[in-house]
Amino acid sequence: MTERVRETVRAVSAAGHHVTISTGRALAGALEVANRLGLVTGYVIASNGAVIARLDPELERGWELFHTVTFDPKPALERMHEALPTAIFLVEDPDLVRWATGEFPDGELNEDSELNIVPFHELLEKDAVRIVLRELTGTTEEFEKAVHASGLHGVTYNVGWSNWLDISPEGVSKASGLEIVAERLGVPAERTVAAGDGTNDHEMLDWAHHAIVMGQAKEETKAFATVIAPPVSEDGLAIALEEYFTLS
Repeated sequence: MTERVRETVRAVSAAGHHVTISTGRALAGALEVANRLGLVTGYVIASNGAVIARLDPELERGWELFHTVTFDPKPALERMHEALPTAIFLVEDPDLVRWATGEFPDGELNEDSELNIVPFHELLEKDAVRIVLRELTGTTEEFEKAVHASGLHGVTYNVGWSNWLDISPEGVSKASGLEIVAERLGVPAERTVAAGDGTNDHEMLDWAHHAIVMGQAKEETKAFATVIAPPVSEDGLAIALEEYFTLS
């Protein structure tokens, strides 16, 4: 996050708008971003909408769980294990504890949250707010073909970068999480703005009244844009927010 982006988002918040982090990452990663932006009140959405936390500086940890959605990961895990038996599988449980069949490459998971390494069969016995699948071998084309051929049912899944798959409860997405937050805050649909660049942002971008898509996004994601911003490398988010909110 560059200083320009940080200061622009802070200016949006200071102007009285609600700023909500909505991410596919675990809650620890969402809280880290909120902390870097200086957000101490409001809400953060993690695990692609399955986990929502309320920020409050009066609380001991500075936050509390506000909403979670769980599902039985066994059917999806078994299908994906059959399709991609060499992949690393991770289950995040309702207590936000993470269980995985192996270590992820450095930098791909938030290091503030412990990762427990267990045999694959133990994952089948847990409740989940999210499943992550990471394949370290093969091409992106081969990975996407295997995912789409698996015939997943009862879940929502998004193929991300570098042979990465997020699996959430059916009907749960960044959009469903933001809808809960917007209702809680009394914000009408026509007053919503969202920014993103990945396939797991599609529902959120479609839900928001004003959808900012970053310039480095794929064409399938740009199709959801109200406006296409310059890429992240050019501080595109700051530029788009400055233009939309007419920040000085």
